[in-house]
Amino acid sequence: MDLDPGLSALRPLGAFFVLREAGDQQAPLPTLAQTYTAPAPDPFDDPLTFRVRRVADGLRAPEARVAASVAHQALAARLWSAALGCAVLYGRTPDLDARLLRWDAGASAPDDLWLTDVRPLPGDAATVADVVLVGHLRPLAAALRARHRLAEGLLWGNAGSALAGAARELDRWARAHGRPDTAARARGLAAEILGHPLLARTGTLAGTAFRRRSCCLYYRVPGGGVCGDCCFTRAPRSSPRGASG
Repeated sequence: MDLDPGLSALRPLGAFFVLREAGDQQAPLPTLAQTYTAPAPDPFDDPLTFRVRRVADGLRAPEARVAASVAHQALAARLWSAALGCAVLYGRTPDLDARLLRWDAGASAPDDLWLTDVRPLPGDAATVADVVLVGHLRPLAAALRARHRLAEGLLWGNAGSALAGAARELDRWARAHGRPDTAARARGLAAEILGHPLLARTGTLAGTAFRRRSCCLYYRVPGGGVCGDCCFTRAPRSSPRGASG
């Protein structure tokens, strides 16, 4: 099935999967390519720093790196959801070049993303991995590490967790709508992508259940606890050395 301009097949999946059309913008927004550049002197001119501060305020995070990790995983989830959703439902994925995606760093979750042009690419695992991992999550990780004290393993763990979460939601939706082939394709693509060298050591996948080998630090948020796929079974009293990476 060809990609339509509004990627309408994603809409029934929920807000994490939908990409807005560029014409819906009320004001010009920075592209993700601009977001991944070096930090601006004024944090209000730096979308990434602004987003982390917004997340920190909303969560009452005790330190900026906790908010940075949460913000990172949220954006990773949006990117995986859109790319994987298209690959599963259309058999194609849109070119999500960072210069084509605009981001509202001040919006509430899930992150608002506008795609300025729909350019179809193959929907195989290698293309989806290239679009999201190479095109976004690698430069995003570099940008966040330049601003915050985050372990590289933590960020790739976030990426693996976000991918598994997108596949799990696709599987749930497909089963609920009597589409077992769609559910199987979501699981198969996710498993193949998790074999990518950047993700292969992030955790283990069994069906749609993922257990990561790192911690995203969410337990440090007041009342946060541990996530369902965390390497910890309960929140540690203090962060062990290396546990976040």
